Amino acid sequence: MALSTGRVGRLEMAVVLASMAVVSVGLLSPAAEDAKAGKLWVYVGTYTGGGSKGIYRFEMDPATGNLTSQALAAEIANPSFLAIHPNHRFLYAVGEVSDFGGKSSGAVSAFAIDPKSGDLTLLNQQSSGGPGPCHIIVDRQGKHVLVANYGGGSASALPVGADGHLGKATGFVQHHGSSVNKERQEGPHAHSINLDAANRYAFVADLGLDKVMIYRFDAAGTLTPNDPPAGEVEAGAGPRHFAFHPSGRYAYAINELQSTVTAFAYDADRGELKRLQTVSALPEGFKGQSWCAEVQVHPSGKFLYGSNRGHDSIAIFAIDTETGRLTSVGHQGHKIKTPRGFGMDPGGKFLLVANQDSDSIVVFKIDPETGALTPTGFIVEVPKTVCVKLMRQPAG
Repeated sequence: MALSTGRVGRLEMAVVLASMAVVSVGLLSPAAEDAKAGKLWVYVGTYTGGGSKGIYRFEMDPATGNLTSQALAAEIANPSFLAIHPNHRFLYAVGEVSDFGGKSSGAVSAFAIDPKSGDLTLLNQQSSGGPGPCHIIVDRQGKHVLVANYGGGSASALPVGADGHLGKATGFVQHHGSSVNKERQEGPHAHSINLDAANRYAFVADLGLDKVMIYRFDAAGTLTPNDPPAGEVEAGAGPRHFAFHPSGRYAYAINELQSTVTAFAYDADRGELKRLQTVSALPEGFKGQSWCAEVQVHPSGKFLYGSNRGHDSIAIFAIDTETGRLTSVGHQGHKIKTPRGFGMDPGGKFLLVANQDSDSIVVFKIDPETGALTPTGFIVEVPKTVCVKLMRQPAG
């Protein structure tokens, strides 16, 4: 992972600048983060039923990672995945259902965030455009919300008003086709949607097609097929979630069905993904059943993390910043059971794992040199937890 001496300054500067653009809550050194006033708010998306009532909120101490002041921030059905607006005034959630307003569709809900308490007030809801929405983001400008519909195999873009309310969809794409796994890939299953740092291209990881579909995205909120139209993973891999490297030069898809991670080189001018490498997310010799879920790149760009459900661990990879290639450096499984999702604080000091089947969130400290995860001892109970999102509590 060594860098040539002549390129260190330019490359590190590019990584820092790109990181500042793509991490909505800001990227500061851990010391600078700790020095800032106020705590972090942690929002947790869940599946309702079995004790859960909706979206939960905690306060997190940025110095220790301790989670306190648990509260039900909003009561709503199946808010499995969340996204926070860049201005930190609004939060958006999918409603992972198959019927909304009497139609075969899920819901997208807009909430105002109380700047004092962090509580959520429902603003409005719109159709997601297809059943089973499971992933949501807000675009870099805060003008649109983009949603992936797993059940419908489609993706939508919805406009965001100045007051945070959602309008009806301005963009919609329907996927078609299948792949080799007859049980899980009988049709399209859009599992996530992401944008590049320039806000020009949208990437929809479709588990059913073994493709990361690529669309041109514009200020009007339309989604137009790109040329080339997709980045492909190995047959039967089942791409689920997708993450860009802070430099903008690489991207990574985590593949649910084969428990692998595919690294891509990214051409930002053409919106093109070129496959570099596919590596296992499981330790050598593991023989049981396991399915990957979440993938995220550390704000420093040095590490990548992926979750394994079955092996019940977080896979840790080192990233070669010159090539984008991955090297496995270990797994952490302490108190982890069915890790559906996870989140990191803005400074990259802590990683919070959402354990769907043990109804808990476990906090780990991240080693800034090796990427290793060390248990902090902080564990909180949250029923049917799926998604973890963090933001800085507003000052004042």
